[in-house]
Amino acid sequence: MEINLEKEAELSRMEIVGEMSIYDAAELKHCVLDALDKCQTLEINLSQVSEIDTAGFQVLLLAKRESQLDNKVLRLINHSDAVLEVLDLYQMTDLFGDPLIISAKSAKNEKSAKNKSAMGG
Repeated sequence: MEINLEKEAELSRMEIVGEMSIYDAAELKHCVLDALDKCQTLEINLSQVSEIDTAGFQVLLLAKRESQLDNKVLRLINHSDAVLEVLDLYQMTDLFGDPLIISAKSAKNEKSAKNKSAMGG
């Protein structure tokens, strides 16, 4: 996992690259909460997240809760397919309140799966 952080006045932009897993959860938690502590708005780009497990998801959930407690803004942007799958699995897309953009590849795969299901396949 790689974390890139840029800070501009009250806004910090974070990009997470690679896996958000239990193996990196402690480091990720520290980085996210530290960044949130030092800004008013934290924007986390998830486009390069290749895999996310429950521990990675829990860090995002913790960050959301902490941002709300501190009256700060947390935005998750550019969700990767892996992140979208986990948010969908846990039915948590509404909690984060961020717009989700579904890639053409994901939409095509979803449509294909529905068609197979409708055909009994």
